[in-house]
Order: sequence, then C-alpha cells, then structure tokens
Amino acid sequence: MRILLIEDEPDLRRQIARTLTDSGYAVDQAGDGEEGQYLGETETYDAIVLDLGLPKIDGVRVLEHWRRAKMTTPVLILTARDRWSEKVAGFDAGADDYLTKPFHHEELLARLRALVRRAAGHASASLECGALTVDTRAARASLDGAPIKLTSHEYKVLAYLMHHQGRVVSRTELVEHIYDQDFDRDSNTIEVFIGRLRKKIGQDRISTERGLGYRLIDPSQAHA
Repeated sequence: MRILLIEDEPDLRRQIARTLTDSGYAVDQAGDGEEGQYLGETETYDAIVLDLGLPKIDGVRVLEHWRRAKMTTPVLILTARDRWSEKVAGFDAGADDYLTKPFHHEELLARLRALVRRAAGHASASLECGALTVDTRAARASLDGAPIKLTSHEYKVLAYLMHHQGRVVSRTELVEHIYDQDFDRDSNTIEVFIGRLRKKIGQDRISTERGLGYRLIDPSQAHA
C-alpha cells in the first residue's frame, strides 16, 4: 500500500514517514501544499495524510482541488487547530477522517488501515481468502493458521492482492502501489514476487490472466 504524506513540519514528517515505512507502507512525502497537490493528482495512492496548515497552498484548498477533479483517494487530515469549524471545513472539502495534533502514531495507523479497508470494501482488519489470512494490524500472513514468512515486498504484494481479491490486478498497478516515488521501479520484479508467493501460499491461489495481470482466488471456491 502506498501513502502520500503532506506535512510541513520536518521532524513530524520524518517521524510519521518512519512509522508508516516500518508498518509496511510505501511513502511519498511533500512539505507544502503545492508539491502535495501535484503529487496527489499525478501519482497513485491508497490513502493520503494531509496537514491542513500548509505553506503555499492551504490543505483545505488542496483537498477541494482534488475533489473537484473527481479524485476519490481516501484522505486523512491532520490539524493542530482545535476549533471545530476547521474540522468541519476539512470534512466539507472532502476529508474522510481527521486527527488533531498531537496524536499517537498507533491511532494514525489504525485510522489509515480503516480508510484503506473501506475503500476496498472490507470491514475487518483481518482479510481472509479461504484458508489464507492477512492481519493488516500486525502485517502478518498465515495459511491454515500457520504463519507464513514473507519479505517486506512479498507482504506488500500479497496485502494489495488480498485487499483486491477476486479482481485482476495488473503488474503496473502493483508497481504503482508497492513502491514509493523514488524507488527504482521494475515491473519484472513483480513476477519474481508472485513466483515466491506461489511457493509459500500455493500455486493455485494466484492465477495469471494472460496479458492482464494477476487474480487472488480461493481455490476451494474455484473448483466448487
């Protein structure tokens, strides 16, 4: 999952980015509203963390611009402002959730997980596809109750497929959602990760749709 973090306080931005990265997210960062607005409309994200008090362009204006452009990415706003009217303005601009500074990073992570889940149509933090389970809170996977040892990139690929199970996900889409902007992206490595995952979760759980991409399925349902 790929997150855009727009926060003008350098120390806080670094702390949040480290927390997100340690939790398995690919993170792009911006320190002002102008850069953040540009990244939001030119790159692909699963969710955006947006501070309201930004230089150059205010966070509310950035969000209004995105929503006018029909951008539907879930947005969590951060604000140090304690006036309820500011939060209302953020929601009216199109925010999905908010946190008031200071906040616990665990709550930020929980709210982000919820936004990403809801956007993909899931209600629980534990995603299931037959005997395969991914716990998004702990960033762990299991098969028939037994833990699966995964590298960080293998987990990112599996988690994205689990969020979008049953539909075809292209290699390009996977590349856009598991790597940050500065990563040397190579879609060929996706095939490597898919191959490794198949060895760990079963060859028949990830089907290849020739020329289109990959689909995560429950083999017990496929053969029913």
